[in-house]
This record gives sequence, structure tokens and C-alpha cells, in this order.
Amino acid sequence: MIKKILLAYDGSDPSKKALDAAIDLAGKYQAELYVLTVAQPPDFGEDVETEAIIENSRSYHERTLTPAKDLVATSGVKAQFEVAVGHPAEQIIYHADHCQADLIVLGHRGKSLFRRLLLGSVSKQVVQYAERTVLVVR
Repeated sequence: MIKKILLAYDGSDPSKKALDAAIDLAGKYQAELYVLTVAQPPDFGEDVETEAIIENSRSYHERTLTPAKDLVATSGVKAQFEVAVGHPAEQIIYHADHCQADLIVLGHRGKSLFRRLLLGSVSKQVVQYAERTVLVVR
């Protein structure tokens, strides 16, 4: 039985499709929906620059959640929204563990084969390392 669903949301078209799927599943199973967006800090920079970049990124991600909040509100699904800071795959898995989600839902960005081989994709990393069911929406 699915009681808690964690949705990784970044405002992209694939994540909007994942949002629709997560709302549908949450409605069918009367599950709680946890919507997470992750602000990724820069790999390098001065402390002052890094803090400013993270704060700008947090603000951007808060604004990104607004359409998702509106859509969820009209669906009648009980939901919580959060902005985390860190590596996206790590934060998704951490928050899924923390809220004891039964299912992780995320979109597939469709990066090129070269970028996936070189860097790996967030969805691939979540599927590989999460200890719970993961639904990747294309």
C-alpha cells in the first residue's frame, strides 16, 4: 500500500509530468504527497559568493513550487513542500528516508547519452541507490 509519496520537482516539463502522476497516485491511494525541490550549491567559490548563490537558488526554487502548489491545492491531495540544498540525488534519497516514503516519483530529463555517461543522471542515481520503489516518468 502506498501511504507516502515523495515527488522530486524542478519545474521542468518531465517533472511536471511526474507531478501529474504523483497527484494521480496520491489521489487513488489517499496518500500524503511530499514535494521536494533541491537547490544545488556551486562546486567552487568564496563563502560569501556561495551563500548569495544558495540564497538566490532557494528563492528561485520557492517560486518554482508555486504552480505545483496551485495544482495540488485544486486536486484535494494533502501535500507538504520543501526546498533542500545539496546534491539532488542525495537529497531526494535522504528526504524519502526521512519522511518514510513508500514511493519516489521523479521525471527523466532526457540528457544526451554523453552527459549521462560522463556525469550520470539524477534519476539513474536515485534508482540505483534508493532503498524504496522509484517511478521515473518520461
